[in-house]
Amino acid sequence: MISASTKRTTLTAVMLLAAALPAYAHVGVGTTSSFTAGFMHPLSGLDHMTAMIAVGLWAALKGGKAIWAWPLAFVGVMLAGGTLGMLHVPVPFVEPGILASVVALGLLVALAVDLPVSAGVAIIGLFALLHGHAHGTEVPEDAGGLDYIAGFAVATALLHATGIAAALGLGMRFRGLARAAGAACAAIGVGLVFGVL
Repeated sequence: MISASTKRTTLTAVMLLAAALPAYAHVGVGTTSSFTAGFMHPLSGLDHMTAMIAVGLWAALKGGKAIWAWPLAFVGVMLAGGTLGMLHVPVPFVEPGILASVVALGLLVALAVDLPVSAGVAIIGLFALLHGHAHGTEVPEDAGGLDYIAGFAVATALLHATGIAAALGLGMRFRGLARAAGAACAAIGVGLVFGVL
């Protein structure tokens, strides 16, 4: 069994490492003015897919209120971040924070970190703000970005549901498989940090 101190130290070290390097995953390319484009965007990059699925996995591992509160918090705060991005309100560390989210959320699942629901909402909300802001800044000024943001929100919710369904489908007997999926998410995040993926 890994001690709580070791879990915290590992999580902190990886988050600092990820935050120190730029991601440049969101460069404002592609169509960002339709529901379909918004819906497809989270499905087109490892950073999006892994972070969103990890939220669902972690929520299912926690159980109870977290199953609905954590995904709902992510989608809600992501929409607020998207609005800030569309309004050109600066938010610091967006790209490094997105990479950190992939690694950190993967580790939270892999280590089965059991936090109060409110603490999970705070962590998930911070990462959601960064993801949303990045996508809000991609919407061209002459385009109606609300369709794009709505599509992104629906796809995000479906990815959360995928993570929840996978973890609940495995059940308590196979909890280790859900944790292994979290480790894979963290590994993908590290690969993105170092430009391997």
